[in-house]
Amino acid sequence: MKIFMIGGTGLLGSEAAKELIARGHEVTTIARAIPPSDGGLPQEMKVEQGNYLEMTEEELRKKFQGYDGFIFAAGIDERVISTPPVYELYKKHNVYPIRKLLKIAKDCGVKHSVICGSYLAYLAKKWPEKELTRWHPYIRSRIDQENAAMEYADENFDVSVLELPYIFGTQPGRKPVWVFLIETISKMKNVTLYIDGGTAVVTVRQVGQAMAGAMERNRGGHCYPVGYYNMPWKEMVKIMQRCMGHTSQKLIYVPRQRCVVESEKMMAKQKSKDLESGMDAVKLADVQYDKAYIDKAEGSDFLGVTEDDINKAIAESVESCMDFLNNKVEMKEMKAD
Repeated sequence: MKIFMIGGTGLLGSEAAKELIARGHEVTTIARAIPPSDGGLPQEMKVEQGNYLEMTEEELRKKFQGYDGFIFAAGIDERVISTPPVYELYKKHNVYPIRKLLKIAKDCGVKHSVICGSYLAYLAKKWPEKELTRWHPYIRSRIDQENAAMEYADENFDVSVLELPYIFGTQPGRKPVWVFLIETISKMKNVTLYIDGGTAVVTVRQVGQAMAGAMERNRGGHCYPVGYYNMPWKEMVKIMQRCMGHTSQKLIYVPRQRCVVESEKMMAKQKSKDLESGMDAVKLADVQYDKAYIDKAEGSDFLGVTEDDINKAIAESVESCMDFLNNKVEMKEMKAD
């Protein structure tokens, strides 16, 4: 297949491109700026300059002509903070582009599409009693993104949304998403704090497999929760400790109420600066202190995701974070317009 991708120079998109090219597909992507040759991108991927948020419909139609598949590996995640209402920013980056791009893709004869979403949408459907879309603008945007995507699916146009959990892996020059946590742990003296609950995790290589698998195997419209390893937060923190050389520090459990109190302080500080986060930090405890796990039979098995070395991926992510924090390398940060 000939595949057009938005987000192909990012961590997930570049890994998907490697996997797709290894399977014999052709991949083209657009980027705001042509990345350096040492950015970890496959040489066989064609990179063209362009900003999909600024391109006209006519310009986008020209990009989609002649392609069989489309992948959207862009958008913004829950780390974004802006002036309220933050949901408008999420709509701009996560919802509106899907409505626009899938319509154009379908009109241009594209047959298969894959969208990178979030497992928080999966959790919102799994735990309706937690009302996650009510409290968290980011999760609401991901559900709205899925609903928008499914509107275009039919027997002639396959649409899949991958509900991705926390991901470990690195890309040259790209700031890891784990920097904040690693910095927090590194500042703890003598003890390391942890909370109850846990999360599904995957490696970036497994995400690449899931994206390629969805492109090749999905028919109709489906949302696939992509999980392979289910890891308690305590176990993850212990692995990170070991990678950082902090093995002598004692692990101390943080009660839920203590976490809520600290979250209230953080939200009050944000509000005083007229800022809003995509996640309500207080209500986030409903997710963090639960087992946010995914059975690989729910999506990964069908998509062809295989075993990988999660401990190695965590170690590489921690090392990359430490390099960034110690100013050993320059890395790009995610920014929203």
